[in-house]
Amino acid sequence: MTTSQMNGADLALTPLGAGDLIDRSVRFYRKNFWTFILVASPPVVAGTIFSVGWMILGRSLFKVSGAEPAEAIFYTLFLRLGDLIIWTVQLVGMLIVMGGASRNFVRHLLFGEPMTFRETYRNIRGRLAGLTGVSFLLAFFLGIVAFFVFYAGAVAAILGASVIMIFFQSIPYAAVTLTVAVVLIALGTALWLFFLIASRFVYVPQVMLVEGRGAFGAIARSAGLAGKNVKRLAALSIFTVVATYSALSLLYIPLSVYAWLSGVPLFSFDAVDTLPAWFEISSQVIFQGSLILIIPVLMIGLCLLYVDERTKKEGYDIELLAAVRLGEMPSVPEEFINPLQPALADQAGQTSPRSVGSTLGLD
Repeated sequence: MTTSQMNGADLALTPLGAGDLIDRSVRFYRKNFWTFILVASPPVVAGTIFSVGWMILGRSLFKVSGAEPAEAIFYTLFLRLGDLIIWTVQLVGMLIVMGGASRNFVRHLLFGEPMTFRETYRNIRGRLAGLTGVSFLLAFFLGIVAFFVFYAGAVAAILGASVIMIFFQSIPYAAVTLTVAVVLIALGTALWLFFLIASRFVYVPQVMLVEGRGAFGAIARSAGLAGKNVKRLAALSIFTVVATYSALSLLYIPLSVYAWLSGVPLFSFDAVDTLPAWFEISSQVIFQGSLILIIPVLMIGLCLLYVDERTKKEGYDIELLAAVRLGEMPSVPEEFINPLQPALADQAGQTSPRSVGSTLGLD
């Protein structure tokens, strides 16, 4: 095994805790910074263009300057509808890119190949239809789950707070303390339940591209592969959100200060006080730019989680080492059931014997 292969294996093939997962994701991102910026850019740049275009369309359909309250409300609802559609499409794009990056990532572990923009999108091109369909399905399903889970958490928090206020109204300090505790417990439980469900589906893009499975087979495989990764997935997601808003604040705060000094009503709750176009466009560009900077950490972290789960459950580190040293596993007749799987299937999900002059039949 070459030095580059050994370094790649050292990156992922050891048990990872939540802190290790974030640390290794950041280190690998820093090492391949510009590559991951390019990989993450297409869906984010497309989302930015459509966001700005949707806002311009809204301003052409509705009277914004000096608008009546009803028209200003409709304009705001029109923008939020656009945000929902664009966010869904961007999430689908991120899932698709994640699949292509995961295959490139495993090839990096196997053969020490560099992470590249071209290789990632070449992987996507081979499974684009399946990845797109299953990504839309997952985005829709997880959106529904998030709505009901957090709605139930909010209702539980409100009911709990109401009961506490009734029974402890004569002890204000106790009422406030218990109310805060109940709200935090309810929302924390909702968050844990969401990640418990989402963790069963986070490996679908990786399974499709690395193991060559079909869409529904990948969903079943992801659910079976997911183990006790709720805490690590939650930690990685929360870190990504916090890092995104931290990066956002570095640019958004100076923009907000400039807008406030220019007389823009940033803190007005009056429906007719709509923000100027230049401020809304600048805000969109800054927010999307923050996503480009931070999303790769989530992408790398989920690839590491996938490899880590296979290492713990299936001895994936041994499979990778065997693939490097011995080549691909020989095929068996169709009437036999082969309990083993290749370390990396070809683009069509086939497991044919290794051909001359190719690596695992992938070149």
